[in-house]
Amino acid sequence: MTAAPLAPPRPRADGRQHLTLDADGVTLSARLARPAEGPPRATVVALHGAGMSAGYFDGPAHPETSLLAVAAELGFTAVAVDRPGYGMSSARLPHGQGVAAQAATLAAALRDLVARHETGAGVFLMGHSFGSKTALRIAADGTVPGLLGLDLSGCGAEYVVPPAAPATRAAGWKLNWGPLRLYPPGTFRSSARIVTPAPERELADAAHWPSAFAALAERVRVPVRFTFAEHEAWWRHDRQALARLRGRLVAAPRVLIDRQPEAGHNISLGWAARAYHLRALGFAEECLRRWPAGTERRP
Repeated sequence: MTAAPLAPPRPRADGRQHLTLDADGVTLSARLARPAEGPPRATVVALHGAGMSAGYFDGPAHPETSLLAVAAELGFTAVAVDRPGYGMSSARLPHGQGVAAQAATLAAALRDLVARHETGAGVFLMGHSFGSKTALRIAADGTVPGLLGLDLSGCGAEYVVPPAAPATRAAGWKLNWGPLRLYPPGTFRSSARIVTPAPERELADAAHWPSAFAALAERVRVPVRFTFAEHEAWWRHDRQALARLRGRLVAAPRVLIDRQPEAGHNISLGWAARAYHLRALGFAEECLRRWPAGTERRP
């Protein structure tokens, strides 16, 4: 059976667009922002965390926090994708997918993106929390042509606490948000539009991440930057844990580890979002110039 053609991007009043991507027969929804003038320098593809949606990267509470907006301002195309089990794919994949299956699905979607849209010099992946795990697996598998690098937040290699549902609401707040002052007024009301239950296969797979990371890290051959928020509570980010994390990425041409002051786990929803996004896009610029797509570290 021939699949029906996917709809072209639909313009929004703010200049950004909604679009669909074909992931080998699975339709994924996404948000798109293009530069106002000229072709893009490259394309930033952002993968949200568990229990969120693509709107995480689009400034639901304050326009200053939007990755899509600042990326387009700086000449990049930006695409925030609803990962498998979210958005338009939730009916097809009601239980979601684990890291490996998500990586395969998203890699197919990114190949569709590259085939149908102008992406500039290549694709730069940004991931938050569970989306970072999928981004790392995509890089390790080497299934996306033109991959420039990775910028990851809300994810490490060793948990502080097991990745199960927090025992209390207060514990969940500390893990996911941190101090209230870190966020623009109205954040928690506006975020209701982007919060959604995390699919069960995704949650079940999260417990296996430390061993999964150990197995895939040596196959990542693009530059990687990790950012740990000042109030990050899910992940170990002490000196010893970060040394172990860095030491496993033996084939990456560069591994950079940064800290973001005045930020919690949901870093792109807080006042620190613009500073973080600018640093991430600066790293994308470095990757674009120093490690053109396809460059690998040689033994």
